[in-house]
Amino acid sequence: MRTPVVQRDDDLVRRLREGDETAFTAIYRTWQGPVYRFALRMTGRTAVAEDVTQETFMTLISGADRFDPARGALSSYLYGIARHRVLHRLERESAYVPMAEGDGDEPRAAAAAGSADDPLADLERRERIARVRAAVLSLPPHYREAVVLCDLHRLTYREAADALACAVGTVRSRLHRGRELLVAKLGPVAEAAPALRGAPSVG
Repeated sequence: MRTPVVQRDDDLVRRLREGDETAFTAIYRTWQGPVYRFALRMTGRTAVAEDVTQETFMTLISGADRFDPARGALSSYLYGIARHRVLHRLERESAYVPMAEGDGDEPRAAAAAGSADDPLADLERRERIARVRAAVLSLPPHYREAVVLCDLHRLTYREAADALACAVGTVRSRLHRGRELLVAKLGPVAEAAPALRGAPSVG
């Protein structure tokens, strides 16, 4: 049974195919942020993330007919497009700058969690977040994308598999190996990062 959110996305794509511009606006408002954060977490560069996000939604506009609801959710479809754009940029540029410019809502969340009365604790939190970001960026792309989609974007194994065009078992093994590499790099910091603990749902 498809969830209300998925059903709404499917209806918006149907309307987009029929030329309804408001449907695209609704899709963009819902998914622009997640797609941008995925690209940023994969590349560590705001300029690349902005380009990838724009290219992803331009692809959706020009090829809405290629989206098949029977093959997965719109979120997986958009992440799949963004993933191809990201990998193309990584292959073309081969080197990229580690993330240091902020990552979506997380810096604001960290700042909110901090306290003017405890600047040392706030600094430690920021340093921990920076170390986690750098460690994620250092992972090989196929492990990185599994960690980003499942641990940071909270996709299910099935949704991640649809986005990555691979089997659920492949997602599981890449995620497991990616987490192992992060623990090896971060030690206790990995254990303190809530997004890197536990597992996404199987559905």
